[in-house]
Amino acid sequence: MSLRHAPSTSSKEKYHAENIEKVETSSQDVIDIHDEDGELLLPEHREQAERKLVRKLDFRLLPTIILIFILNYIDRTAVSSARLKGIEQDLHLTDIQYETVLAVLYASYVPAQIPSNMILNRITRYELAFRSAILYGGLLISNAFGSPNNTAWLSKAERRLAQVRLAEDAGEADEDTSSDTAYTGLKQALQDPKVYLLAFMGCSQLLGLSFVNFFPTPPWIFSTIVCCLNAWHADRTGERFFHNAAPWWGVILAYIIGVSTSSVGGRYVAMFLMASGYAGFALLLVWTSNAIPRPPAKRAAAIGIVNGFGNLGNLIGSYAWKASWGPDYHQSMFIGIASFSLSTVLALIVRHILIAQNKKLDESDAEEMTPARRQRIEDAARLEGLTFEEAAERQKGFRYLY
Repeated sequence: MSLRHAPSTSSKEKYHAENIEKVETSSQDVIDIHDEDGELLLPEHREQAERKLVRKLDFRLLPTIILIFILNYIDRTAVSSARLKGIEQDLHLTDIQYETVLAVLYASYVPAQIPSNMILNRITRYELAFRSAILYGGLLISNAFGSPNNTAWLSKAERRLAQVRLAEDAGEADEDTSSDTAYTGLKQALQDPKVYLLAFMGCSQLLGLSFVNFFPTPPWIFSTIVCCLNAWHADRTGERFFHNAAPWWGVILAYIIGVSTSSVGGRYVAMFLMASGYAGFALLLVWTSNAIPRPPAKRAAAIGIVNGFGNLGNLIGSYAWKASWGPDYHQSMFIGIASFSLSTVLALIVRHILIAQNKKLDESDAEEMTPARRQRIEDAARLEGLTFEEAAERQKGFRYLY
């Protein structure tokens, strides 16, 4: 998603303290946050309860998901090691046949992304980038999804707090209304130009990173550290463009080094920069969910489209490192430089669009109240113990992260 910056702890406490007074004098249709489910929303409990909730979600969800991705990608990356051991000679594979072995996975992987993400249409936000990076640290791929709405291992008060945090994050409830179906979400996503820009951006990134299929022993530990630090800082600052693009520029520098010298030392340093390029790609779906936050059905479809189309870059990249171009692979590196240059241009366009949309929000907070928007504001008001007017005013504070 791309939203406003998180308020400081002191401003949060002040805001909730002010709202407590409002709630106590509001109409009877507003839920009392002093009830059992709302006790963690009280200022004296809120900060500590949030930290405990996030830790519980992290410890419950991330280890299993990391393990799944490690097991998944061990098989997928083993083929590059098998190439070093002579699989092409043993199986009498031509260069094009080996490249097709790499590419065939994405023939089914790409189209499966959209329907799968239309099913998994819930997400977290301000803690998302860092936890996404941890997941990529397992194998530097994918990002973390979670739905605390109906989890038995959370108390009713914790579930309420999780829902409120999601609602606060975008000024409205993170739930689909009755009119928001998987089909309407897909239709809305296809009508948003940001989806196409992000999809092509992902495709060009993965093409530029396609060395991974031919890179048997890269410095992935260093890459994982850079990935997590970059994402942690992205969460702290709320900035997206430079945290996505800076690692790409490191890969471009690595490719320039690669085509400029055959020095072992120079190319070894370049390997570190190349592997660290995944720190940018790790935030691609984070930025997608930031740029297209609501409704969740649209966000889910957008993530599926961006991830699915983006992996065409892996398919194309399977043919970008031909054995006949080795050992220098200058042609491959020029392809990578061009790919990341295109990614940078597309990212700048997305950033410009988000800045323009924020200006539009500044100018027209009093937009037309559609039934779907009214329903989401009502849901947010119910979750947070606010009046409709207060929740509507809250929504006006929403801004995209860019």
